[in-house]
Amino acid sequence: MTAQPSARGDVAVVVPAAGAGVRLGPGGPKALRLLDGEPLLVHAIRRIAASPSVAMIVVAAPPPDVDAVRTLLAQIAPVTVVAGGAERQESVAAALAAVPPALPIVLVHDAARCLTPVAVFERVAAAVRDGADAVIPVLPVVDTIKEVSAEGTVLGTVDRAVLRAVQTPQGFRADVLRAAHAAAADSHTDDAGAVEKLGRSVHCVPGSDLALKITRPIDLAVAAHLLTLPPEQS
Repeated sequence: MTAQPSARGDVAVVVPAAGAGVRLGPGGPKALRLLDGEPLLVHAIRRIAASPSVAMIVVAAPPPDVDAVRTLLAQIAPVTVVAGGAERQESVAAALAAVPPALPIVLVHDAARCLTPVAVFERVAAAVRDGADAVIPVLPVVDTIKEVSAEGTVLGTVDRAVLRAVQTPQGFRADVLRAAHAAAADSHTDDAGAVEKLGRSVHCVPGSDLALKITRPIDLAVAAHLLTLPPEQS
Protein backbone atom coordinates (compact mmCIF):
# COMPACT_ATOMS: atom_id res chain seq x y z
CA MET A 1 0.00 0.00 0.00
CA THR A 2 1.25 3.45 -0.91
CA ALA A 3 1.16 6.00 1.89
CA GLN A 4 -1.03 9.02 1.29
CA PRO A 5 -1.03 12.40 3.04
CA SER A 6 -3.10 12.35 6.23
CA ALA A 7 -6.63 13.63 5.82
CA ARG A 8 -9.23 14.66 8.38
CA GLY A 9 -12.96 14.50 8.33
CA ASP A 10 -13.28 11.75 5.69
CA VAL A 11 -14.67 9.00 7.95
CA ALA A 12 -18.18 7.93 8.96
CA VAL A 13 -18.54 5.64 11.97
CA VAL A 14 -21.64 3.46 12.19
CA VAL A 15 -22.55 1.97 15.56
CA PRO A 16 -25.05 -0.91 15.70
CA ALA A 17 -26.56 -0.45 19.16
CA ALA A 18 -29.95 -2.19 19.01
CA GLY A 19 -28.92 -5.50 20.60
CA ALA A 20 -30.60 -6.81 23.76
CA GLY A 21 -27.41 -8.04 25.47
CA VAL A 22 -28.96 -11.24 26.84
CA ARG A 23 -25.64 -12.57 28.17
CA LEU A 24 -25.24 -9.40 30.24
CA GLY A 25 -28.25 -10.42 32.31
CA PRO A 26 -31.65 -8.80 32.86
CA GLY A 27 -32.01 -5.15 31.93
CA GLY A 28 -32.52 -2.87 28.96
CA PRO A 29 -30.66 -2.88 25.63
CA LYS A 30 -26.95 -3.58 26.07
CA ALA A 31 -25.77 -0.23 24.69
CA LEU A 32 -27.85 1.57 27.31
CA ARG A 33 -26.56 -0.40 30.32
CA LEU A 34 -24.62 1.72 32.76
CA LEU A 35 -20.86 1.77 33.28
CA ASP A 36 -19.69 4.14 35.99
CA GLY A 37 -23.06 5.85 35.90
CA GLU A 38 -23.22 6.39 32.12
CA PRO A 39 -24.57 4.20 29.29
CA LEU A 40 -22.01 2.17 27.37
CA LEU A 41 -23.12 4.05 24.25
CA VAL A 42 -22.19 7.41 25.79
CA HIS A 43 -18.68 6.16 26.62
CA ALA A 44 -18.32 4.86 23.04
CA ILE A 45 -19.59 8.02 21.33
CA ARG A 46 -17.34 10.23 23.45
CA ARG A 47 -14.27 8.37 22.19
CA ILE A 48 -15.44 8.20 18.58
CA ALA A 49 -16.14 11.94 18.54
CA ALA A 50 -12.62 12.63 19.80
CA SER A 51 -11.10 10.99 16.70
CA PRO A 52 -9.85 13.73 14.32
CA SER A 53 -10.74 11.68 11.22
CA VAL A 54 -14.41 11.29 12.06
CA ALA A 55 -16.82 13.53 10.17
CA MET A 56 -20.07 11.68 10.92
CA ILE A 57 -21.44 9.23 13.50
CA VAL A 58 -24.54 7.13 12.85
CA VAL A 59 -26.10 5.05 15.63
CA ALA A 60 -28.65 2.31 14.97
CA ALA A 61 -30.72 2.31 18.18
CA PRO A 62 -33.50 0.02 19.40
CA PRO A 63 -36.61 1.24 17.52
CA PRO A 64 -38.57 2.14 20.69
CA ASP A 65 -35.61 4.16 21.99
CA VAL A 66 -34.64 6.23 18.94
CA ASP A 67 -35.89 9.54 20.34
CA ALA A 68 -34.42 8.88 23.79
CA VAL A 69 -31.03 7.94 22.30
CA ARG A 70 -31.06 11.03 20.09
CA THR A 71 -31.66 13.21 23.15
CA LEU A 72 -29.05 11.34 25.20
CA LEU A 73 -26.31 11.74 22.60
CA ALA A 74 -27.08 15.32 21.61
CA GLN A 75 -25.16 16.51 24.66
CA ILE A 76 -22.10 14.44 23.69
CA ALA A 77 -21.64 15.03 19.94
CA PRO A 78 -23.58 15.53 16.69
CA VAL A 79 -24.98 12.06 15.98
CA THR A 80 -27.46 10.73 13.43
CA VAL A 81 -29.74 8.16 15.07
CA VAL A 82 -31.73 5.62 13.04
CA ALA A 83 -33.84 2.62 13.99
CA GLY A 84 -31.85 -0.60 14.13
CA GLY A 85 -33.00 -4.12 13.27
CA ALA A 86 -33.45 -7.42 15.03
CA GLU A 87 -30.01 -8.60 13.88
CA ARG A 88 -26.68 -6.77 13.92
CA GLN A 89 -26.41 -7.01 10.14
CA GLU A 90 -29.75 -5.19 9.77
CA SER A 91 -28.61 -2.44 12.12
CA VAL A 92 -25.36 -1.91 10.23
CA ALA A 93 -27.27 -1.75 6.94
CA ALA A 94 -29.72 0.80 8.36
CA ALA A 95 -26.90 3.01 9.63
CA LEU A 96 -24.90 2.63 6.42
CA ALA A 97 -27.88 3.86 4.42
CA ALA A 98 -27.64 7.18 6.28
CA VAL A 99 -23.99 7.74 5.28
CA PRO A 100 -23.64 10.12 2.30
CA PRO A 101 -21.62 8.96 -0.74
CA ALA A 102 -19.18 11.84 -0.21
CA LEU A 103 -17.57 10.04 2.76
CA PRO A 104 -15.14 7.44 1.34
CA ILE A 105 -14.33 5.55 4.56
CA VAL A 106 -16.75 3.79 6.90
CA LEU A 107 -15.86 2.30 10.27
CA VAL A 108 -18.21 -0.15 11.99
CA HIS A 109 -17.87 -0.12 15.76
CA ASP A 110 -19.54 -2.08 18.55
CA ALA A 111 -20.98 0.05 21.35
CA ALA A 112 -19.98 -2.81 23.66
CA ARG A 113 -16.31 -1.96 22.96
CA CYS A 114 -16.94 1.40 24.55
CA LEU A 115 -13.41 2.03 25.90
CA THR A 116 -11.61 1.69 22.57
CA PRO A 117 -8.94 4.42 22.43
CA VAL A 118 -8.94 7.15 19.79
CA ALA A 119 -5.61 5.83 18.52
CA VAL A 120 -7.26 2.62 17.30
CA PHE A 121 -9.84 4.56 15.27
CA GLU A 122 -7.04 6.57 13.72
CA ARG A 123 -4.93 3.48 12.93
CA VAL A 124 -7.83 1.77 11.19
CA ALA A 125 -8.84 4.87 9.24
CA ALA A 126 -5.25 5.53 8.16
CA ALA A 127 -4.83 2.00 6.81
CA VAL A 128 -8.00 2.32 4.69
CA ARG A 129 -6.86 5.76 3.57
CA ASP A 130 -3.54 4.21 2.50
CA GLY A 131 -5.30 1.80 0.16
CA ALA A 132 -6.71 -1.19 2.04
CA ASP A 133 -10.21 -2.37 1.14
CA ALA A 134 -10.87 -3.51 4.71
CA VAL A 135 -8.99 -3.20 8.00
CA ILE A 136 -9.44 -4.91 11.36
CA PRO A 137 -7.72 -4.21 14.69
CA VAL A 138 -6.39 -7.41 16.23
CA LEU A 139 -4.58 -8.77 19.27
CA PRO A 140 -2.42 -11.92 19.50
CA VAL A 141 -4.17 -14.92 21.05
CA VAL A 142 -2.53 -15.73 24.39
CA ASP A 143 -4.53 -18.82 25.43
CA THR A 144 -3.85 -22.32 24.18
CA ILE A 145 -6.59 -23.18 21.67
CA LYS A 146 -7.92 -26.72 21.24
CA GLU A 147 -10.10 -28.07 18.47
CA VAL A 148 -12.78 -30.15 20.18
CA SER A 149 -15.40 -32.58 18.84
CA ALA A 150 -19.12 -32.34 19.60
CA GLU A 151 -18.57 -35.10 22.17
CA GLY A 152 -15.93 -33.09 24.01
CA THR A 153 -12.86 -34.95 22.74
CA VAL A 154 -9.78 -32.92 21.85
CA LEU A 155 -9.02 -33.29 18.14
CA GLY A 156 -5.86 -31.21 18.15
CA THR A 157 -4.06 -28.07 19.28
CA VAL A 158 -4.29 -25.03 17.02
CA ASP A 159 -1.10 -23.04 16.43
CA ARG A 160 -1.92 -19.78 18.18
CA ALA A 161 0.95 -18.01 16.41
CA VAL A 162 -1.28 -17.68 13.33
CA LEU A 163 -4.41 -16.68 15.27
CA ARG A 164 -5.62 -13.19 16.13
CA ALA A 165 -8.53 -11.94 18.24
CA VAL A 166 -10.53 -9.42 16.21
CA GLN A 167 -11.86 -6.16 17.65
CA THR A 168 -13.68 -3.09 16.34
CA PRO A 169 -13.76 -0.57 14.77
CA GLN A 170 -13.48 -2.42 11.50
CA GLY A 171 -12.76 -0.06 8.64
CA PHE A 172 -13.73 -0.20 4.98
CA ARG A 173 -13.76 1.66 1.74
CA ALA A 174 -17.41 2.71 1.73
CA ASP A 175 -18.12 1.19 -1.69
CA VAL A 176 -16.62 -2.14 -0.63
CA LEU A 177 -18.73 -2.33 2.54
CA ARG A 178 -21.90 -1.45 0.62
CA ALA A 179 -21.11 -4.15 -1.95
CA ALA A 180 -20.49 -6.71 0.81
CA HIS A 181 -23.85 -5.98 2.42
CA ALA A 182 -25.64 -6.09 -0.93
CA ALA A 183 -24.09 -9.49 -1.71
CA ALA A 184 -24.61 -11.05 1.74
CA ALA A 185 -26.73 -14.17 1.33
CA ASP A 186 -26.81 -15.08 5.01
CA SER A 187 -26.52 -13.40 8.39
CA HIS A 188 -23.05 -12.40 9.57
CA THR A 189 -21.72 -10.96 12.81
CA ASP A 190 -18.44 -9.74 11.33
CA ASP A 191 -18.44 -7.20 8.51
CA ALA A 192 -14.89 -8.08 7.52
CA GLY A 193 -16.08 -11.64 6.96
CA ALA A 194 -18.66 -10.36 4.48
CA VAL A 195 -15.91 -8.49 2.66
CA GLU A 196 -13.77 -11.65 2.57
CA LYS A 197 -16.63 -13.42 0.77
CA LEU A 198 -16.31 -10.81 -1.99
CA GLY A 199 -12.75 -12.02 -2.50
CA ARG A 200 -11.25 -8.81 -1.09
CA SER A 201 -8.26 -8.85 1.27
CA VAL A 202 -8.52 -7.71 4.87
CA HIS A 203 -5.56 -5.90 6.46
CA CYS A 204 -4.69 -6.10 10.19
CA VAL A 205 -3.50 -3.32 12.49
CA PRO A 206 -2.75 -3.47 16.23
CA GLY A 207 -5.78 -3.34 18.51
CA SER A 208 -5.87 -2.45 22.20
CA ASP A 209 -6.41 -4.27 25.47
CA LEU A 210 -8.83 -1.45 26.35
CA ALA A 211 -11.09 -2.43 23.46
CA LEU A 212 -12.56 -5.40 25.31
CA LYS A 213 -16.12 -6.36 24.42
CA ILE A 214 -18.57 -6.04 27.29
CA THR A 215 -20.65 -9.20 27.05
CA ARG A 216 -21.00 -10.62 30.59
CA PRO A 217 -21.41 -9.01 34.01
CA ILE A 218 -17.72 -9.62 34.81
CA ASP A 219 -16.78 -7.53 31.77
CA LEU A 220 -18.55 -4.55 33.31
CA ALA A 221 -16.43 -4.95 36.43
CA VAL A 222 -13.24 -5.11 34.36
CA ALA A 223 -14.27 -2.05 32.34
CA ALA A 224 -15.03 -0.10 35.52
CA HIS A 225 -11.48 -0.82 36.71
CA LEU A 226 -10.01 0.21 33.35
CA LEU A 227 -11.71 3.58 33.69
CA THR A 228 -9.55 4.25 36.74
CA LEU A 229 -6.30 3.78 34.80
CA PRO A 230 -4.38 6.57 33.02
CA PRO A 231 -5.45 7.07 29.38
CA GLU A 232 -3.71 4.83 26.85
CA GLN A 233 -1.30 6.72 24.63
CA SER A 234 -0.92 4.20 21.79
